[in-house]
Amino acid sequence: MQGEADRQRDLLDVESLAGHLLPAGSVFAFLAEHRDALFPPELFTDLFPSGRGRPSIPPEVIASVLVLQSLHGYSDREAVDALTFDLRWKAACGYAVDASGFHPSTLTYWRKQLAASERPQRIFEVVREVITATGVLAGKTRRALDSTVLDDAVARQDTVTQLIASIRRVTREVDGAPTLVSAHCTRLAVVTGQDYTATGKPRIAWDDHDAREDLVTALVNDAAALLGALDTDAIEAAGGKPAEAIALLALVAGQDVEPAQGSDGTDGRWRIARKTAPDRVISTVDPDARHAHKTRQRRQDGFKAHVVIEPDTGLMTKVALTKTNGSQNSDAAVGADLVTTDPTLADATDVQVLGDSAYASGPMLATLAGRNWEPVVKPWPSRPAVEDGFTLDDFTHDSAAATLTCPAGITRRVSTKGTATFGAACSSCPLHARCTTAATGRKVSLGEHHQLQREHRARAEHPDFQAVYRQHRPMVERSIAWLTRGNRRVPYRGVVKNNAWLHHRSAALNLRRLLALGLTHQDGAWALT
Repeated sequence: MQGEADRQRDLLDVESLAGHLLPAGSVFAFLAEHRDALFPPELFTDLFPSGRGRPSIPPEVIASVLVLQSLHGYSDREAVDALTFDLRWKAACGYAVDASGFHPSTLTYWRKQLAASERPQRIFEVVREVITATGVLAGKTRRALDSTVLDDAVARQDTVTQLIASIRRVTREVDGAPTLVSAHCTRLAVVTGQDYTATGKPRIAWDDHDAREDLVTALVNDAAALLGALDTDAIEAAGGKPAEAIALLALVAGQDVEPAQGSDGTDGRWRIARKTAPDRVISTVDPDARHAHKTRQRRQDGFKAHVVIEPDTGLMTKVALTKTNGSQNSDAAVGADLVTTDPTLADATDVQVLGDSAYASGPMLATLAGRNWEPVVKPWPSRPAVEDGFTLDDFTHDSAAATLTCPAGITRRVSTKGTATFGAACSSCPLHARCTTAATGRKVSLGEHHQLQREHRARAEHPDFQAVYRQHRPMVERSIAWLTRGNRRVPYRGVVKNNAWLHHRSAALNLRRLLALGLTHQDGAWALT
């Protein structure tokens, strides 16, 4: 059942004894005075539908600890230790000097309860409601979009380690699998003398090419034999951890390997592929973590945090954590979803959406155009087919007539697939060298949202556009810096858990920013002084 705080203060209550020592305007001082108003008990009643059982920790205490924990980047044990020994934490949570903290697993339990509820991000949402109540965003219709890569909490694994770990996981999770592994997965022991009960990497001559390929062949064939011996259809239908284990094994067994040199793929000889799979799992410990390439030079492993920020105040109005790869997780796709569902813009007009070129995709521009919102987004560059040659913007596009006219004045119809072929007309054209190197002439493909992107590139040349972009777009970096300072590495495994962490951290940072702006609670209302 839900716990309830004792409204009668303890004789040794820290806030009563030493509350005046808390820094004015700090999150500690604010929670000490207003945690009940910020996190009222009724906010969490749905987590405890039964009125029976031992009372839980009062919800305003847990919510306060979660905010402080994410703000300071503490583990569960560190957070509970701080609640036990740090007077600031005790004051913020209403604890007495001699009161001990709860068990760290309590925080794990509460996060699970929140994740399974209909409002898993309610702490973030409550702080956002405070933002709205203060009126700090009233009339502010600019939103800046950005993303940053967060490092994962696990180590990257190579192919050999992943294959062994995946087979071992199936052994743990699937009923009857240990017997099948002993009977069918014998090739590793033949090659290395080591079976799947050992956790270490097999001892082979790693500088020997043939020895490495023999090991990979043995592991892949053992994985295939195990999958063939299991009733995979029944396991997948039942779902749960067994289904996840065999799905991971099948994925790992195929993502990094290819037939060995001279093999057609039917003789069971394999080697490490000379390429990287597009959606490569990099660790069986956290199958959601991925390779990330924020830029060509900057490579990381982990997740991507997406944020919507009001640039004047630095407040985050929407956030999300996703995998780093896949079109559905691109900056433009996630950014469009976040900004169009931002409740602080529900009734806004004349909205300006700021972002770098990652947000200048055709679908993104079309989404904003459908709402009559203005994209102040750095456009994708139009690149010439030959160096110092003509770009697509040098061609005249008539969308109504569905024609495209080249710089030499030759007009061709645009097909239903968006293609205009100039062909033989290019052979005698005096501008041929500046247009194409193709012997058969220039062929132009127009995307679905070509006209929108063309118009956006033209609009981006205007000085007013550039002035707004230069003034307001860089401000998002300030909030990204707050978000990642001391917290570049996520604390948990998987998208779901780390997405919850991102929301809690964003809520804590928003609260701290509001306090810097003068947040107060007077006569039952939130306001800024």
